Amino acid sequence: MPDFLKTLFVNPPTFEGYDGGAGARYQCRREVRSFWYPTWLAQPAAMVPGSRLIDAPPDDLTVDQVAPLAKEYERVVVHTSTPSFNNDARFAARLKEENPNVVVGMVGAQVSVLPEESLKGAPAVDWVSVGEFDYTCVDVAAGKPLSEIDGLAYRKNGEVVRTAERPVITDMDAFPSVLDVYRRDLTIPNYFNGYLQHPYLSLYTGRGCKSRCTFCLWPQTIGGHLYRVRSVESVEAEMARAKRLFPEVKEFFFDDDTLTDNLPRVEEIARRLGRIGLTWSCNAKPNVPRATLEIMRANGLRLLLVGYESGNQQVLNNMKKGTRLDIIRRFSKDCRELGIKVHGTFILGMPGETPETIRETIEFACEMDPETIQVSLAAPYPGTYLYKQAQENGWLEAQSSDLVDTHGVQHAALNYPGLTSTMMFESVDEFYRRFYFRPRKMFSLLGGMIGDRQVMKRRVREGVEFFHFLRERKREIAAAAKVSAATE
Repeated sequence: MPDFLKTLFVNPPTFEGYDGGAGARYQCRREVRSFWYPTWLAQPAAMVPGSRLIDAPPDDLTVDQVAPLAKEYERVVVHTSTPSFNNDARFAARLKEENPNVVVGMVGAQVSVLPEESLKGAPAVDWVSVGEFDYTCVDVAAGKPLSEIDGLAYRKNGEVVRTAERPVITDMDAFPSVLDVYRRDLTIPNYFNGYLQHPYLSLYTGRGCKSRCTFCLWPQTIGGHLYRVRSVESVEAEMARAKRLFPEVKEFFFDDDTLTDNLPRVEEIARRLGRIGLTWSCNAKPNVPRATLEIMRANGLRLLLVGYESGNQQVLNNMKKGTRLDIIRRFSKDCRELGIKVHGTFILGMPGETPETIRETIEFACEMDPETIQVSLAAPYPGTYLYKQAQENGWLEAQSSDLVDTHGVQHAALNYPGLTSTMMFESVDEFYRRFYFRPRKMFSLLGGMIGDRQVMKRRVREGVEFFHFLRERKREIAAAAKVSAATE
């Protein structure tokens, strides 16, 4: 084994409450305080002996608290995202001020897709990853010259040089578990998620997604469309160990893009989780057969995170979702009958969207009646087909760095004839109000609070945060209206 240099992995400080780390699909501040685990950074950290992982946002750490640590390290790996890139570039510069000799690298979808532009936009950064970055980080931490490391771009004599592409990783069982990094470096109670039991813990059992959704970030930039998986035996062993290491955790979430893509595998995983005695949840498309749902539910499944996206079939077709409304209705009915809770996600502003299709989607969401929802605005991240479409058709209302406002809240980045960015932004507020302020839904949520003091305290906190979020959106809408009126 080579001698490793002292290496720090950082999800840097940014907007207050910003969930843009190495695990978030939509990088922004949520309606209620929530954070995904930085699994994409934890994986290489688990492969570099003596390293440390700092996830600044959940711990409310500031730049002044984190940056001085650069003095103690020889290598720093910073995860960045498109909305936070400019902030992260300034953070990298601060690291260099603290330690001019430290070698700083950036990883994430933004730099993977735009390596040359990223290096030019972040002068303090020495290298950026291209593609999967696990073994690239290992080679950097081992002290190999940048020119000899596949899968990155770096500066040489003032020019940006790209090394050879790194092969796609196929042996997922070769990865060490991230559990030890979680236990050593992360504050588990600080990871909130509005629809998962608290505290929760999330992991991956594989990478990649065979679906071709035009908006989805990770499969089009880093993960790829080939679903590469760990063996069922490896998953079982890790989850048995997770239960021992984290007895306080109430729910385990599998964050594979679509765990249910491989039905025989997910059924076998479910049976083994059932033997361990875990409560668990996962991502799923709304097309899982009832027979599979029954096996999952009988073996500890509590909730599915489901990308409904739209209630209009043509909009679903336009985004290449690969789902049908009739199948979605059957799936939702099966989940209700089996007692499987659903957190439904929806996107407003995809190609083909109109005020009428938005109304259809709101009505569809109320009909499907998932336990909770998340409503996002279409976000054209560089590297996605949606971004390419937006450029070719002149739909971009904002630059990619402007996908969020100064508080980290999503902007409406696209603009269509007959559907302006302001109309889309306002529709998010209407969507939430029409879904949650129905008497049936309000009584349902109240029923979940009665009899459980912890749930009561949590829901009250989330309610305060949610109404604060809606007030901020109103102020944003008012400010946008003033700017629009001033320019007319």
